[in-house]
Amino acid sequence: MWKFTQDADEEQQDYLLEGTEGLCSLSPMQRVYGFAAVLLAGLVCMFLSLIVFAKPIKFALLFTFGNVLAVGSTALLIGPAQQLRMMFDPVRVYATAIYIGSVVVALICALLIHSKILTIIAIICEIGALIWYGLSYIPFARRMVSAVTIRLFDTEI
Repeated sequence: MWKFTQDADEEQQDYLLEGTEGLCSLSPMQRVYGFAAVLLAGLVCMFLSLIVFAKPIKFALLFTFGNVLAVGSTALLIGPAQQLRMMFDPVRVYATAIYIGSVVVALICALLIHSKILTIIAIICEIGALIWYGLSYIPFARRMVSAVTIRLFDTEI
């Protein structure tokens, strides 16, 4: 009987990992280490961006690169296809689109236009979009934030 339970557990683990196993041959522990390394690299970039805050273009590049690394790090855990499915789920498709759009606008303002004011505005939009996107993964979080803003500012997000 114990053998049957062990086989069922192994089948369940195989089922959970089968969507990501075809992508690469990393073990689950290697995926966790990769996730931690990429997330840490993203956080380091975001921290370093605070050091060069006086230079908005360098700040925007480091901060945006760190954001993209941090958001993309979860693809190592669940796989890039699942990551994209979750990002473009109807619940968070608008938050994803606004986040990606603000990342692109921040990079355009920093790299092509070289406008410090537009870059800072784009980074503020990027931060807001990232927060709203992150809240979409927490049940009822966006509804709660909307209710709080209605009570505090008589406006809805």
